[in-house]
Amino acid sequence: MYNVLLAVDTNEDRSALAAEAVANLPGEIEVVLVNVFEEFNVSDGDARVDSSELYDEDDFPESVTAATQILEAAGIDPVKRREHGEPTEVILAVAEEIDADSIAVSGRKRSPAGKAIFGSVTQSLLLSADRPVIVATSD
Repeated sequence: MYNVLLAVDTNEDRSALAAEAVANLPGEIEVVLVNVFEEFNVSDGDARVDSSELYDEDDFPESVTAATQILEAAGIDPVKRREHGEPTEVILAVAEEIDADSIAVSGRKRSPAGKAIFGSVTQSLLLSADRPVIVATSD
């Protein structure tokens, strides 16, 4: 059985695109679907907000529901996980933990400047993963 880690963000269209790519893989597959609530700290004078105060492991975004529906329609019952941390690090750690054969994500077009300023989880995964990364794109 082929084991895939499907990592989705909060964008329903991109999540559906990645789920469709996974659902179309040949053979029998198992899917762990992960969404990472990104870590952050914000302070303004005396007020401080830490992402751990807002994180709820059971509060999945709609993008997870969209991906789950596509997978279930293809006869795949995914295991859903919600994690907290830096997305690339968490995705790589979960892939290692579950011994994923590959990681699936959806890419989006960004200019080189956009990647430099905002970063790119997809790019980081491609550069850092020790297993194949499947990138679903709309073009």
